[in-house]
Amino acid sequence: MQTSLVEKYFFKATEYPLRYQRSVLLKTVSIQFVLLFVFLLLFKPFGTYAPEYRVNYVLICFLHALSPAVIIYAYFYCLGYVYEHTSGLKSWTLLREYAHLTIVFFLTGIASFLLRSFIYNNPDNWSWHYLAEEILNCYLAGILFYFILLFAGAYFRSTKSPDVTQAILTDSELHLENLASTNTEVFIKTQVQQDDFSFNPAHLLFAKAEGNYIEVTLGINNRVSTTLKRISLKQFEVQLTDYPFLFRCHRAYLVNLQQIKKVSGNAQGYTLTLNLTEQNVLVSRTQLEMFNNHYEHLTGTATV
Repeated sequence: MQTSLVEKYFFKATEYPLRYQRSVLLKTVSIQFVLLFVFLLLFKPFGTYAPEYRVNYVLICFLHALSPAVIIYAYFYCLGYVYEHTSGLKSWTLLREYAHLTIVFFLTGIASFLLRSFIYNNPDNWSWHYLAEEILNCYLAGILFYFILLFAGAYFRSTKSPDVTQAILTDSELHLENLASTNTEVFIKTQVQQDDFSFNPAHLLFAKAEGNYIEVTLGINNRVSTTLKRISLKQFEVQLTDYPFLFRCHRAYLVNLQQIKKVSGNAQGYTLTLNLTEQNVLVSRTQLEMFNNHYEHLTGTATV
């Protein structure tokens, strides 16, 4: 039993995390840079001797926050390029993530050690003691901030924020090929018990908000049916978090990314043409970037 749980946790193949993808990587490291800079500036977590400073402490904090940002960006940019060009985007595992982060933390420790001669006036800057100390500090700080970002991601995911920050911080384990099983049924609890219903998520074409109601449009055996349910689109979306191919693309629409036949539009918004129906679905301008990332994850093709 324990072995199977360990294997499921560390070795289960998932999508390459969105936060490391080249399209959003700059935003990821920018968030990390700001958090680390403020943390160092306010708390001075690692003991230093002020008379040894060769530069202002604010600049020291800036450099210590900048070096891991540059390393993370360069490392995962190159890694993402390799994964994209070797069809490895669906073979990511948590064990691989920990292994890559171990390398990144080590490289960051080396960079911090090399910065010492510029930052501190200390005759022992090039000692083994300070090398070990810088590497250890980077592992401690790196692990701390890694889990802070994961917990922040869990928070954004639970509140279903439409902001792109959610996409950067969440685990982004999109297991799309498994979640699309036609044997899956999900129970939806509505505002009135007689409207409660079950449906197969793979059959959903789209859902449209109509005040306190939603129109649920399903495609089953090449036939389309639409039902009206007393539940807000937000409440409906929250109950479908296990199915990331069902995407909230607009304040009034939730769409099945697997049912999209055509994407058209521009930077002001998209219009989606779906299978089995002539009714179009809109993608709002604020959701374009997140939509692009989810859609390309699922289909392997770019949008407009």
